Amino acid sequence: MKKIFLPLVAIMILGLAGCIDNDIPYPRIQPNFTSFEVEGQNRVAQIDTLNRKVTVYLPDAADIDIYNVKVTEYAITPDDAKVVGDAITTLDLSEPQTIVLSLYQDYDWTIQADYQVDREFQVKGEIGTSTIDPVNHRVLATVPDNLDLSALEVTAMKLGPVGSTQSPDLAGQSVDFTSPVTVEVTSHGHVETWTIYVDVTKANVFTESVDAWTRVIWAYGNAQAGRDNGFEYREATSLDWITVPSDWIEHNGGDFTARIIHMEPASTYVVRAYTKYTDTEGNTITEYGSEIEVTTGVEQQVPNASLDEWWLDGKVWCPWAEGGESYWDTGNKGATTLGSSNSVPTSDTSTGMGQAAMLQTKFVGLGLLGKLAAGNLFAGVYVRTDGTNGVLSFGREFDQRPTKLKAWVKYNTVDIDYAPAAYGYSDLKGQPDTCVVWCALIDSDTPCEIRTNPSNRKLFDEHADDVIAYGRFQSGSNIDNYTQIDVDLNYVSTSRVPRYILIVASASKYGDFFTGGNGSVLYIDDVSLHYDY
Repeated sequence: MKKIFLPLVAIMILGLAGCIDNDIPYPRIQPNFTSFEVEGQNRVAQIDTLNRKVTVYLPDAADIDIYNVKVTEYAITPDDAKVVGDAITTLDLSEPQTIVLSLYQDYDWTIQADYQVDREFQVKGEIGTSTIDPVNHRVLATVPDNLDLSALEVTAMKLGPVGSTQSPDLAGQSVDFTSPVTVEVTSHGHVETWTIYVDVTKANVFTESVDAWTRVIWAYGNAQAGRDNGFEYREATSLDWITVPSDWIEHNGGDFTARIIHMEPASTYVVRAYTKYTDTEGNTITEYGSEIEVTTGVEQQVPNASLDEWWLDGKVWCPWAEGGESYWDTGNKGATTLGSSNSVPTSDTSTGMGQAAMLQTKFVGLGLLGKLAAGNLFAGVYVRTDGTNGVLSFGREFDQRPTKLKAWVKYNTVDIDYAPAAYGYSDLKGQPDTCVVWCALIDSDTPCEIRTNPSNRKLFDEHADDVIAYGRFQSGSNIDNYTQIDVDLNYVSTSRVPRYILIVASASKYGDFFTGGNGSVLYIDDVSLHYDY
């Protein structure tokens, strides 16, 4: 019976095994590019892991062939992820390309180029500067109605990159623009057909737009180049016009821009452009563009800017009053998983009163279980700890446009002794650590999420599309006594209104990459925003 029973049991087990489905799902781990380099790029590529997009930046140079861009190096994570298909060697970046990365599942990534071609087109007597549309290959110039469209002198034309040819080359020629004119632009064997249109207007000056900040108003106008072009403004309740000083105005051909400073906050002004010229009879003629009314903003400051308010929550020092609302936060929740808080209050202040923030870079944990934690302070929220990495939310709601951030700081630097090779900064070992204080204004729908985990890293990029303004102070030398620093904000647009302000201070500039000097200390006190130039 035993001889019969055992084979039967074996057959039953094999039969059951054949009925079991292997339905355990593969893990979903998104493979990411961690670096991407192409020949001729003029700054580091932007890698967006949320939208799986890489943007490379290419200058206007004769040796750049946008249709055949050589990829010199790239890296992906995790290590066992791979590129589907052939290795990436060259790309046609005249339009976005799709690259597939695979790890259990396939993920589409977009590789695109920001190709910074300097284009221009100008005819004599033009109002403002021409509108150039590189996507549809169109140019639109506007001239006053007293010019002869059949014989307009082209004073400048460059529609392709450096090294391209234009046929016909209209620069220096008298051209009939009573109908659109086409030009063929050839670069690296590829031909683009451009169409040039010339429009006619009865007006000689335009107030293009006016942007009101808090103590600054920006005004934009168009008129014929070479004339006396400028702006006037007045308070809305006054009839007296004030001429904007000439040294507050910049000219670019027939375009001119004014930075009107020392305005009053929360006040209404009226601005208009003007042009002055001499007519055929020798009379001085002044013409005005439309009048645009604007209201300036307010001088908004950030809460707990003195950094006096702190409380101790277990091991975690928090930069706000107990029971109060937070505005600032630190990386202490991450640091205290392996050690103690390294961003703490101190009575060593710029005024000798109250408290300041002392941000210390130090190694926390033991051996391979430890990491370098850079002392830091930021406007936002520490969201959670991801293993031994942090997930942070940078930014607080804010809709004003300051011109600079000021703060009082002092700094003690030590040589960088932690620089893991995996993060790419090992060559900094032995060099003095660098502190950093930076500020940005963004107009994204949500605050900026920061992730330091290499598998899904996302750091702040000052060149990202949602960044309106950015400024940074850094020092790799000791600052022995409290010194007030200026962080000038450089704007990419005067019209865009921010939704969030980001303010970050760190004792180690490369702390996001766990690189720095064990013992660097940054003190920061009395942060303030300023609104004039």
